[in-house]
Amino acid sequence: MTEPAAAGPNAAQITYWNTGAGPAWVAAQDALDAQLRPLGLKAMAALAPTAGERLIDVGCGCGDTSLELARRVGEGGALLGADISAPMLAVARRRAEEAGFGWARFAQADAQVHGFEPADGVFSRFGVMFFEDPTAAFANLRRALRPGGRVAFVCWRALAENPWMTIPMAGVAPLLPEAPPAAAPGAPGPFAFADHDRLAGILRGAGFTDIAIDAQTQPIGQGDLETASRMALSVGPVAMAVRTYPDLRDRIKEAVRAALAPHDTAEGVRMDSSVWVVRAA
Repeated sequence: MTEPAAAGPNAAQITYWNTGAGPAWVAAQDALDAQLRPLGLKAMAALAPTAGERLIDVGCGCGDTSLELARRVGEGGALLGADISAPMLAVARRRAEEAGFGWARFAQADAQVHGFEPADGVFSRFGVMFFEDPTAAFANLRRALRPGGRVAFVCWRALAENPWMTIPMAGVAPLLPEAPPAAAPGAPGPFAFADHDRLAGILRGAGFTDIAIDAQTQPIGQGDLETASRMALSVGPVAMAVRTYPDLRDRIKEAVRAALAPHDTAEGVRMDSSVWVVRAA
């Protein structure tokens, strides 16, 4: 399969996930999987994959969800992991080969425009919020579904409802010469689907009629205090602050550790997350 067009509708995201972001996520793979896996399993329960099905994993990243989906459909089924990030797909392919899941394939593909083979279900763990035209993207995914097929995914609710993200940044903010620019509501990014009604409208506009969007809250973590601090400095808004103000790195690191310390438990640093678990057909 060909690589996604660098001048296509999601060119900026393609560049972003193949340069700084992709390698950063690869380096942080184990901790990120540990943090996000419980939330992905909620969406997987909504999808309810069964043996022998053909599934698409959109924004599969380093393949954690793809391996679990492949395990559930079994050798009689098929799994296609699609992502725009070549560095992350390289990890996913290696992990699938090591697991012996020959029925799991991977494609560097922009899901907004890629021509997918027919599938029984489409899944995503935080991989569908980055499209320039989400209605067009979901319409494209719906065209890939066989009659009776369904889509299920998990995405973040509003930033303010996700302390795992706001707490580290609140500790860093006083150190910065100016506040980072706020993303425009609905702009491609982690919190693009924060608005329930907008999300439902996107799915209806894509042709889905049986839509369920459930709010769920759950504590998540990335490990001990040292690991959680390192993760905050590697991905997300704190990492962006470090790249913007490298001379403040040591002070930012101290501020992050101080902000996370009150949330350190016997199970590691734990903070609430708020997501939508979505199913549509």
